[in-house]
Amino acid sequence: MDTGTRIAIDRDVCIGAGQCALAAPAVFTQDDDGYSTLRPGHEDPTADPMTREAARACPVGAITVAPRDD
Repeated sequence: MDTGTRIAIDRDVCIGAGQCALAAPAVFTQDDDGYSTLRPGHEDPTADPMTREAARACPVGAITVAPRDD
């Protein structure tokens, strides 16, 4: 059974470069401190074809796109 995909942002690693928000602006934004966060209300961020590209664009690898394990 396909359980979907999850996106995780490691805030301890994120440096606020903003590459994710540039690559996939419908999915990612930056919070008040400048760190990456998922846009609220985006029902399925993995449906955006640019989500994986945004994870690859992160200069410090703070974004993980992986199958759900729950």
